Amino acid sequence: MPDSKTILIVEDEAMIGMMLEDYLDTLGYRLHAIAESVDDACAKAREGGFDAALLDCNLHGEKSWPVADILAQSGIPFIFATGGMADDLPTGHADRPTLAKPFTIGAVERALNKALGAE
Repeated sequence: MPDSKTILIVEDEAMIGMMLEDYLDTLGYRLHAIAESVDDACAKAREGGFDAALLDCNLHGEKSWPVADILAQSGIPFIFATGGMADDLPTGHADRPTLAKPFTIGAVERALNKALGAE
């Protein structure tokens, strides 16, 4: 579908990234890119060119808050992905949608719909 939304995946675990890529394809979204580090994700966030992002809170032990700040400043919707309650969101982003691991395709679909204003 030519008008499908493009999504940036920010995830440091290759298997989860591939699973999310499959989910996006099944749901009719297009993958923009997969970023596996905070530095790479910040660069991709600055470049833009995508409609929304799935943002893992913890990338190789480093919090992804700088990426969230860039996305927010750019007006790009994003969803935090978290594997646990240890990922206390910064107060400036506490109202952002979150997606708990392990993911299901239904949960990813609902989160993207919410982030993109489809609900």
